Amino acid sequence: MLDNLKEPLFITADINVVVVALTVLGLASRLWRLSYPGGVVFDEVYYGQFVSLYMKQIFFLDDSGPPLGHMILALGGYMGGFDGNFLWNRIGAEYTNNVPVWCLRILPAVAGALCIPVAYQIIVELQFSHLTALMAALLVMFENALIAQSRFMLLESVLIFFILLAVLSFLRFYNVQRSSPFSVSWWLSLFMTGIASACAIGVKYMGLFTYLLLLAVASVHIWQLIGDKTLSNVTLAFHVLVRGLALLVIPVVLYLIFFYIHLSILYRSGPHDQIMTSAFQASLEGGLARITQGQPLEVAYGSQITLRNVLGKPVPCWLHSHKDPYPIRYENGRGSSHQQQVTCYPFKDINNWWIVKDPGKQQLVVSNPPHPVRHGSIVQLVHGMTSRCLNTHDVAAPISPHAQEVSCYVDYNISMPAQNLWRVEIMNRESEKEVWKTILSEVRFVHVNTSAVLKLSGQSLPDWGYRQLEVVGEQMSKGYHQSMAWNVEEHRYGKSQEQKDRELELHMPTQMDMSKNLSFMAKFVELQWKMLTLKNEEAEHKYSSSPLDWVTMDTNIAYWLHPTSNAQIHLLGNTLTWNSANVGALLYVFVFLFYLLRRRRKIHDIPEDAWWQWVLAGVICGGGWAVNYLPFFMMEKTLFLYHYLPALTFQILLLPVVLQHVHDHILRSSVQKNTFSALVLVWLSSVYMVYLTFSPLTYGHPSLPASKLVELRWKESWDILIRKR
Repeated sequence: MLDNLKEPLFITADINVVVVALTVLGLASRLWRLSYPGGVVFDEVYYGQFVSLYMKQIFFLDDSGPPLGHMILALGGYMGGFDGNFLWNRIGAEYTNNVPVWCLRILPAVAGALCIPVAYQIIVELQFSHLTALMAALLVMFENALIAQSRFMLLESVLIFFILLAVLSFLRFYNVQRSSPFSVSWWLSLFMTGIASACAIGVKYMGLFTYLLLLAVASVHIWQLIGDKTLSNVTLAFHVLVRGLALLVIPVVLYLIFFYIHLSILYRSGPHDQIMTSAFQASLEGGLARITQGQPLEVAYGSQITLRNVLGKPVPCWLHSHKDPYPIRYENGRGSSHQQQVTCYPFKDINNWWIVKDPGKQQLVVSNPPHPVRHGSIVQLVHGMTSRCLNTHDVAAPISPHAQEVSCYVDYNISMPAQNLWRVEIMNRESEKEVWKTILSEVRFVHVNTSAVLKLSGQSLPDWGYRQLEVVGEQMSKGYHQSMAWNVEEHRYGKSQEQKDRELELHMPTQMDMSKNLSFMAKFVELQWKMLTLKNEEAEHKYSSSPLDWVTMDTNIAYWLHPTSNAQIHLLGNTLTWNSANVGALLYVFVFLFYLLRRRRKIHDIPEDAWWQWVLAGVICGGGWAVNYLPFFMMEKTLFLYHYLPALTFQILLLPVVLQHVHDHILRSSVQKNTFSALVLVWLSSVYMVYLTFSPLTYGHPSLPASKLVELRWKESWDILIRKR
């Protein structure tokens, strides 16, 4: 063996020069002058805020999608040494010296560049020629919209890369399955499909569309394997289990890992805390955690508490009262009890404090040892600053007359006795004798006399109620709604029986030894639910558009305008590529239906292998376009042209497939084929010329005179900016 080591070691490798060249050219097209412009470009103003929060490890909530994409952008900032100190307040704001512009933009640019060789490999795995694959790669390379979107701190290029990588991995797995199942390449391709799919979904929920498409194709593949009688039952079961592990389990696990990393990084309290539950807030460093640290865990008779509504909509708020009574009569003529108002107040305030009182005793302090309140216990809730008890009765609420008014009882010595007993029901209890816990317990208060439930109606009171939110007593129904649930946020054990001493006590913070940890899964479920249900008010944007505008590119987006010259950057595609892709898609549908009808008549125009190759290309490329485009017609959100880019990429991949099919199977004579090849070459040259024509609007360089900009306005609907001098 030692003799063998005397000889030099050689390693041989097959290198596809075309793939290497495409990668280099792709990097050049995406990285050229990457730091230009040195100001905030369009949605960089949006994503930059999250990058800054990552750098400062401050928690935030973004309802636009999962955290992987944001973390990738933040990774660029981390590599560049960004400290997070920049005010992301307007498009065009010049970056300060501490902002590593090149590093913040490098990862989306590299992802955009890698889409080019991946596109090449996808066409090869679809069993089409290398020339066809080269054509697809060049079309992606010279697509102005894809270039513009990948050169800035945006997520579409990252999303498209992971989508294409998932498709490539699945096709490679599909092909290897035919010849050598359970080989190393088979395992790698299968598991890479699951990993890339998880990453696509982790960047944006749009990645789910392609993932579902691949799952559908994989299901059909499994169905075919079930019919293969050469496979034993054990082998077949193993095929199914392995696919389930790679395509279902791994994406779920990775999705959870993305959130685990996200929450591990963002451990500090921040501006988005208020929308989360008290338990979530208390798990963050600073903010509510600073207030609640050391609070008693178990609520007892005599406890001083603040009660936050679990729903948190329209804004987070706390049960509140103040000395002002309800008006004797409302504007519509209805009468009230004229008792002390009870509301839900969206700010922390001394009037948010309540005392849990034992109805059978007069004391308002915690006994020694404390007597804990349990599920089913009857309590009175005494307002800390006014010493009046929470009450409801058969009087219509001010804004919601179908429900009962909730007040703090004032004894006017009239025939309206106090009705201030409430039954505590812990909604998330694990046993019937569970103790009411600070932050952790979600509690419903049921009025003993009327069976009404204390509920946040969500309606704002008029000026006499200081525009605070209405609280009502609503008859208990079988359903459960978070507006009926409350949790103790701040809590101390009361020690003062006298009112003046108690008021001083309420103003003092409490510090007792106790720690509360929220599990990762509890935080994940809450954060995921907030992301899916949180609805921000969608404002109409100057550059928002309809999905109908995208196919023909009747719209554009002005990303950036130089402050003094006509240099500008637009999201504007290569019109020749877009129109050709539309024609190619229509031609595919026509030819496919033609073949399908002919095959129904037992007429086979092309070989069987070519037919299934044609079908698979349509499922992957045409299906990829459909699943990434059609769902937008059902979305109620502000949409932009860049939402179409994943669908466009699949449509571009379909175009060379159609061209090769026409050349190989429709054209018959060599003259026709040679003429067609020459026309395709001319068309490709034209695509490149259109790319060059619009490159000043793609790269923002060079600055064009007004006359040239007018010439680039090929459609009246395009908003090309011309600075008036």
